Amino acid sequence: MPLALVTGASRGIGRGIAIELGRLGWRVAVNYAGNAAAADDTVAAVTTAGGSAFPIQGDIGNAEDRAKLVQACLDDQGSIELLVNNAGIAPTVRADILDADEGSFDSLMEVNLKGPYFLTQLVAKAMLKQEQRGQIVTISSISTYAASVNRGDYCISKAGLGMLTKLFAARLADDGIRVYEIRPGVIATDMTGPVKEKYDTLIAQGLSPIKRWGTPEDIGRAVAAIARGDFPFSTGEVLNVDGGFHLHTL
Repeated sequence: MPLALVTGASRGIGRGIAIELGRLGWRVAVNYAGNAAAADDTVAAVTTAGGSAFPIQGDIGNAEDRAKLVQACLDDQGSIELLVNNAGIAPTVRADILDADEGSFDSLMEVNLKGPYFLTQLVAKAMLKQEQRGQIVTISSISTYAASVNRGDYCISKAGLGMLTKLFAARLADDGIRVYEIRPGVIATDMTGPVKEKYDTLIAQGLSPIKRWGTPEDIGRAVAAIARGDFPFSTGEVLNVDGGFHLHTL
């Protein structure tokens, strides 16, 4: 049974990804930072979907925890066939970039950019030792290119993930490891809950050509397509799962 390590899988997009991988019969390492009960719920949902799963606590912003996550996966199955860099945090305070402080910037970068960068490094090294190489998927955001001046730190972290994908795709192509980026649009999760009314209005007004909220399942199905190996002649590719938000129309 192939194994996928999905970071931030206890809820939201991460849970949606884990469940869709479960439908494919995968074993999923459900990483969570602090909410053990939510991680257990994801494990149960993956099992119900047809796969198997186990929870792993760990803060991807911490080097020791990153090493622990990888080792737990190798101890369980002996290999990692898929890494999904999904875990991320939002700014604790939305502040104008002229007023934002360094503390918020540093903590957000540690989790959103430094964590995935060095976790990908660890997993890639493990994959290079495997006969069956594997694939790497990073979940970024439309904030990769859409500027929000009251959360500049978040936008910069997501833009960095775009380059992370290109770098590892170029480095690992000859080794048979494919690397992809998925850019979600406005997705209905507890993270977007506080701004639901705002986005309800924007979506109704035509924020994206497809006039609805995205769902964690939408992202999960995109990851599942990669997991199945549906893009064997692609690497460094960006999949926009955003209702067409990225389109420029007149």
